[in-house]
Amino acid sequence: MNEPPGARARVCLTGLTVAEYFRDQEGQDVLLFIDNIFRFTQAGSEVSALLGRIPSAVGYQPTLATDMGSMQERITTTKKGSITSVQAIYVPADDLTDPAPATTFAHLDATTVLSRGIAELAIYPAVDPLDSTSRIMDPNIVGQKHYDVARGVQKILQDYKSLQDIIAILGMDELSEEDKLTVSRARKIQRFLSQPFQVAEVFTGHAGKFVSLEETIRGFDLILKGRFFCHI
Repeated sequence: MNEPPGARARVCLTGLTVAEYFRDQEGQDVLLFIDNIFRFTQAGSEVSALLGRIPSAVGYQPTLATDMGSMQERITTTKKGSITSVQAIYVPADDLTDPAPATTFAHLDATTVLSRGIAELAIYPAVDPLDSTSRIMDPNIVGQKHYDVARGVQKILQDYKSLQDIIAILGMDELSEEDKLTVSRARKIQRFLSQPFQVAEVFTGHAGKFVSLEETIRGFDLILKGRFFCHI
Protein backbone atom coordinates (compact mmCIF):
# COMPACT_ATOMS: atom_id res chain seq x y z
CA MET A 1 0.00 0.00 0.00
CA ASN A 2 3.04 2.30 0.22
CA GLU A 3 3.71 2.01 -3.50
CA PRO A 4 2.26 4.23 -6.26
CA PRO A 5 -1.08 3.02 -7.68
CA GLY A 6 0.51 2.27 -11.05
CA ALA A 7 2.99 -0.12 -9.45
CA ARG A 8 0.30 -1.77 -7.33
CA ALA A 9 -1.91 -2.26 -10.37
CA ARG A 10 0.94 -4.13 -12.07
CA VAL A 11 1.87 -6.44 -9.18
CA CYS A 12 -0.98 -8.88 -9.81
CA LEU A 13 -0.23 -8.98 -13.55
CA THR A 14 3.47 -9.54 -12.84
CA GLY A 15 2.72 -12.48 -10.55
CA LEU A 16 0.42 -13.94 -13.18
CA THR A 17 3.11 -13.57 -15.85
CA VAL A 18 5.54 -15.53 -13.66
CA ALA A 19 2.88 -18.23 -13.20
CA GLU A 20 2.36 -18.36 -16.98
CA TYR A 21 6.10 -18.86 -17.48
CA PHE A 22 6.17 -21.91 -15.23
CA ARG A 23 3.05 -23.26 -16.94
CA ASP A 24 4.02 -22.64 -20.57
CA GLN A 25 7.82 -22.89 -20.49
CA GLU A 26 8.40 -25.39 -17.68
CA GLY A 27 5.23 -27.43 -18.25
CA GLN A 28 4.22 -27.27 -14.59
CA ASP A 29 0.89 -27.06 -12.81
CA VAL A 30 0.96 -23.79 -10.86
CA LEU A 31 -0.93 -22.80 -7.70
CA LEU A 32 -1.27 -19.01 -7.61
CA PHE A 33 -2.27 -17.23 -4.39
CA ILE A 34 -3.55 -13.65 -4.63
CA ASP A 35 -4.00 -11.72 -1.39
CA ASN A 36 -5.84 -9.44 -1.79
CA ILE A 37 -7.50 -9.16 -5.21
CA PHE A 38 -9.42 -6.08 -4.02
CA ARG A 39 -6.10 -4.18 -4.00
CA PHE A 40 -5.88 -4.78 -7.75
CA THR A 41 -9.28 -3.16 -8.21
CA GLN A 42 -8.45 -0.34 -5.80
CA ALA A 43 -5.19 0.46 -7.59
CA GLY A 44 -6.98 0.46 -10.93
CA SER A 45 -9.54 2.89 -9.54
CA GLU A 46 -6.80 5.25 -8.38
CA VAL A 47 -5.02 5.09 -11.74
CA SER A 48 -8.31 5.80 -13.50
CA ALA A 49 -8.87 8.87 -11.31
CA LEU A 50 -5.35 10.15 -12.05
CA LEU A 51 -6.07 9.80 -15.78
CA GLY A 52 -9.21 11.91 -15.36
CA ARG A 53 -11.71 9.23 -16.33
CA ILE A 54 -15.30 9.63 -15.19
CA PRO A 55 -15.93 7.02 -12.46
CA SER A 56 -18.89 4.66 -12.37
CA ALA A 57 -21.88 5.28 -10.10
CA VAL A 58 -20.19 3.60 -7.11
CA GLY A 59 -16.83 5.27 -7.68
CA TYR A 60 -14.90 2.50 -9.41
CA GLN A 61 -13.16 2.86 -12.76
CA PRO A 62 -15.43 2.53 -15.82
CA THR A 63 -13.17 -0.26 -17.11
CA LEU A 64 -13.53 -2.44 -13.97
CA ALA A 65 -15.15 -5.40 -15.74
CA THR A 66 -12.63 -5.27 -18.60
CA ASP A 67 -9.62 -4.97 -16.29
CA MET A 68 -10.76 -7.85 -14.09
CA GLY A 69 -11.73 -10.02 -17.04
CA SER A 70 -8.43 -9.56 -18.87
CA MET A 71 -6.56 -10.65 -15.74
CA GLN A 72 -8.79 -13.52 -14.60
CA GLU A 73 -9.15 -15.08 -18.05
CA ARG A 74 -5.38 -15.64 -18.16
CA ILE A 75 -5.77 -18.10 -15.26
CA THR A 76 -6.52 -21.18 -17.30
CA THR A 77 -5.35 -24.60 -18.43
CA THR A 78 -3.33 -25.24 -21.58
CA LYS A 79 -1.87 -28.37 -23.17
CA LYS A 80 1.40 -27.72 -21.32
CA GLY A 81 0.07 -27.15 -17.80
CA SER A 82 -2.43 -25.34 -15.65
CA ILE A 83 -2.82 -22.40 -13.28
CA THR A 84 -5.12 -22.77 -10.29
CA SER A 85 -5.69 -19.60 -8.29
CA VAL A 86 -6.83 -19.10 -4.70
CA GLN A 87 -7.84 -15.49 -4.09
CA ALA A 88 -8.70 -13.59 -0.93
CA ILE A 89 -11.39 -10.99 -1.56
CA TYR A 90 -12.10 -8.00 0.68
CA VAL A 91 -15.81 -7.17 0.66
CA PRO A 92 -16.41 -3.46 1.38
CA ALA A 93 -19.03 -2.99 4.12
CA ASP A 94 -19.83 -6.73 3.86
CA ASP A 95 -21.81 -5.95 0.69
CA LEU A 96 -21.51 -8.89 -1.70
CA THR A 97 -23.23 -6.84 -4.42
CA ASP A 98 -20.46 -4.21 -4.39
CA PRO A 99 -19.05 -4.02 -7.95
CA ALA A 100 -15.49 -4.93 -6.86
CA PRO A 101 -16.21 -8.34 -5.28
CA ALA A 102 -19.19 -9.04 -7.56
CA THR A 103 -17.02 -8.61 -10.66
CA THR A 104 -14.44 -10.99 -9.18
CA PHE A 105 -17.03 -13.61 -8.18
CA ALA A 106 -18.19 -13.87 -11.79
CA HIS A 107 -14.84 -15.42 -12.77
CA LEU A 108 -14.42 -17.89 -9.90
CA ASP A 109 -15.38 -21.56 -9.92
CA ALA A 110 -16.09 -21.59 -6.18
CA THR A 111 -16.51 -18.97 -3.46
CA THR A 112 -16.24 -19.44 0.29
CA VAL A 113 -17.89 -16.52 2.08
CA LEU A 114 -16.96 -15.80 5.70
CA SER A 115 -19.71 -14.19 7.80
CA ARG A 116 -19.35 -11.92 10.83
CA GLY A 117 -22.77 -13.08 12.06
CA ILE A 118 -21.71 -16.72 12.04
CA ALA A 119 -18.44 -15.86 13.78
CA GLU A 120 -20.46 -14.14 16.52
CA LEU A 121 -22.19 -17.49 17.12
CA ALA A 122 -18.73 -19.02 17.78
CA ILE A 123 -19.02 -21.21 14.68
CA TYR A 124 -15.60 -21.65 13.10
CA PRO A 125 -14.64 -21.56 10.31
CA ALA A 126 -17.35 -18.90 9.93
CA VAL A 127 -18.44 -20.05 6.47
CA ASP A 128 -21.86 -18.93 5.26
CA PRO A 129 -23.32 -21.94 3.41
CA LEU A 130 -26.02 -19.78 1.81
CA ASP A 131 -23.71 -17.24 0.17
CA SER A 132 -20.92 -19.71 -0.65
CA THR A 133 -21.12 -21.33 -4.09
CA SER A 134 -19.42 -23.97 -6.22
CA ARG A 135 -19.84 -24.76 -9.89
CA ILE A 136 -19.15 -28.44 -9.30
CA MET A 137 -22.25 -28.72 -7.08
CA ASP A 138 -23.88 -30.71 -9.84
CA PRO A 139 -25.40 -34.20 -9.51
CA ASN A 140 -23.39 -35.31 -12.55
CA ILE A 141 -20.16 -34.42 -10.72
CA VAL A 142 -20.70 -34.94 -6.99
CA GLY A 143 -23.46 -37.54 -7.27
CA GLN A 144 -27.20 -37.33 -6.70
CA LYS A 145 -27.01 -38.15 -2.98
CA HIS A 146 -24.46 -35.44 -2.21
CA TYR A 147 -26.38 -32.91 -4.31
CA ASP A 148 -29.77 -33.63 -2.72
CA VAL A 149 -28.39 -33.45 0.83
CA ALA A 150 -26.56 -30.18 0.12
CA ARG A 151 -29.65 -28.55 -1.36
CA GLY A 152 -31.75 -29.85 1.53
CA VAL A 153 -29.36 -28.28 4.05
CA GLN A 154 -29.44 -24.97 2.20
CA LYS A 155 -33.25 -24.99 2.10
CA ILE A 156 -33.51 -25.59 5.85
CA LEU A 157 -31.03 -22.81 6.60
CA GLN A 158 -32.79 -20.42 4.20
CA ASP A 159 -36.18 -21.14 5.78
CA TYR A 160 -34.65 -20.62 9.24
CA LYS A 161 -33.17 -17.30 8.13
CA SER A 162 -36.58 -16.10 6.95
CA LEU A 163 -38.09 -17.03 10.34
CA GLN A 164 -35.54 -15.22 12.49
CA ASP A 165 -37.34 -11.86 12.45
CA ILE A 166 -40.59 -13.53 13.55
CA ILE A 167 -38.74 -15.38 16.32
CA ALA A 168 -37.08 -12.17 17.50
CA ILE A 169 -40.40 -10.30 17.70
CA LEU A 170 -42.97 -12.93 18.70
CA GLY A 171 -40.87 -15.80 20.02
CA MET A 172 -40.84 -19.50 19.21
CA ASP A 173 -44.30 -20.13 20.66
CA GLU A 174 -45.99 -18.28 17.79
CA LEU A 175 -44.51 -20.55 15.14
CA SER A 176 -46.37 -23.43 13.57
CA GLU A 177 -45.28 -26.97 14.36
CA GLU A 178 -43.70 -27.25 10.91
CA ASP A 179 -41.73 -24.04 11.44
CA LYS A 180 -40.60 -25.21 14.89
CA LEU A 181 -39.30 -28.39 13.28
CA THR A 182 -37.44 -26.31 10.70
CA VAL A 183 -35.84 -24.19 13.43
CA SER A 184 -34.84 -27.29 15.40
CA ARG A 185 -33.19 -28.93 12.40
CA ALA A 186 -31.50 -25.69 11.32
CA ARG A 187 -29.94 -25.25 14.76
CA LYS A 188 -28.72 -28.86 14.69
CA ILE A 189 -27.15 -28.14 11.31
CA GLN A 190 -25.44 -25.04 12.72
CA ARG A 191 -24.02 -27.04 15.61
CA PHE A 192 -22.94 -29.77 13.20
CA LEU A 193 -21.06 -27.15 11.19
CA SER A 194 -19.31 -26.03 14.38
CA GLN A 195 -17.64 -29.39 15.01
CA PRO A 196 -13.92 -29.07 15.86
CA PHE A 197 -11.98 -28.45 12.67
CA GLN A 198 -8.20 -28.43 12.58
CA VAL A 199 -8.22 -24.99 10.96
CA ALA A 200 -10.30 -23.64 13.86
CA GLU A 201 -8.16 -24.91 16.75
CA VAL A 202 -6.77 -21.43 17.42
CA PHE A 203 -10.31 -20.06 17.82
CA THR A 204 -12.05 -22.85 19.72
CA GLY A 205 -9.22 -24.28 21.80
CA HIS A 206 -10.37 -27.80 20.87
CA ALA A 207 -8.23 -30.29 18.99
CA GLY A 208 -9.34 -30.70 15.40
CA LYS A 209 -10.85 -33.94 14.16
CA PHE A 210 -11.00 -35.28 10.63
CA VAL A 211 -14.43 -36.25 9.33
CA SER A 212 -14.68 -37.94 5.95
CA LEU A 213 -16.89 -36.57 3.19
CA GLU A 214 -19.10 -39.67 3.31
CA GLU A 215 -19.62 -39.33 7.06
CA THR A 216 -20.37 -35.62 6.71
CA ILE A 217 -23.03 -36.25 4.07
CA ARG A 218 -24.51 -39.04 6.18
CA GLY A 219 -24.67 -36.77 9.24
CA PHE A 220 -26.47 -34.00 7.37
CA ASP A 221 -28.86 -36.54 5.85
CA LEU A 222 -29.78 -37.87 9.31
CA ILE A 223 -30.48 -34.33 10.53
CA LEU A 224 -32.72 -33.61 7.54
CA LYS A 225 -34.65 -36.83 8.24
CA GLY A 226 -35.02 -35.95 11.92
CA ARG A 227 -32.98 -38.94 13.11
CA PHE A 228 -29.97 -37.11 14.55
CA PHE A 229 -30.35 -36.28 18.24
CA CYS A 230 -26.70 -36.03 19.29
CA HIS A 231 -25.61 -32.86 21.05
CA ILE A 232 -22.38 -31.54 19.60
